[in-house]
Amino acid sequence: MKDAFGAPQSLLILGGTSEIALATARRLITRRTRTVWLAGRPSPALERDAEHLRALSADVRTLAFDALDPESHETVLGKVFTEGDLDMVLLAFGVLGDQARDEREPVAAARIAQTNYTGAVSALLVCARALQTQGHGSLVVLSSVAGERARRSNFIYGSSKAGLDAFAQGLGDALHGTGVHVMVVRPGFVRTKMTAGRAEGPMATTPEAVATAVEVGLRRRSETVWVPGALRLVMAALRHVPRAVFRRLPI
Repeated sequence: MKDAFGAPQSLLILGGTSEIALATARRLITRRTRTVWLAGRPSPALERDAEHLRALSADVRTLAFDALDPESHETVLGKVFTEGDLDMVLLAFGVLGDQARDEREPVAAARIAQTNYTGAVSALLVCARALQTQGHGSLVVLSSVAGERARRSNFIYGSSKAGLDAFAQGLGDALHGTGVHVMVVRPGFVRTKMTAGRAEGPMATTPEAVATAVEVGLRRRSETVWVPGALRLVMAALRHVPRAVFRRLPI
């Protein structure tokens, strides 16, 4: 159960090598989180990240999880919930892709959609049902401002995040009143290994800043969190820019 300060004592991360997720786990561990599950494809990186979190005095376990194998999700994730109640699930997996290449290779584009959207739908529904059964918990979904409006430069990735964002909002509405809290996190450009070498977008941020925003959002039981917060106003304006003008913007 969450403690008196609203901090989760147990955490499941879907996408266990995500830099944003790991920054969030580190921050929550300093606040009282004691049990962390890192779910992802087995790899030296997953085990290394688990060891880093164990050094912070957390009980960290790894779980073999593949977003592209939804048939396995109920069995794999169900095992975690049999170990006891979970206070928080953080969905943080996803792939950015290469827009120019993926436009030429439809199979690669479809894989992005399958990972970022289809795999997330399956995993979220499994976790939502388990949290609803236990009667409490938070589902935190790492979305992106890229999903707010499709841009020429990354519409394949952006469209997959738009689908995820809409699904998470609907799931939050469906779970309202059940004791399960759904929070959608929309960061802008985040400086990570995934974005290394790419031109930074405006208001670029860090995994640590996103982690801080997640913690504050959990405490406030927010439904939507923007990182940085000023992006809320920026995107509100961009949503209303005429399409003929929008397509010419250098974004």
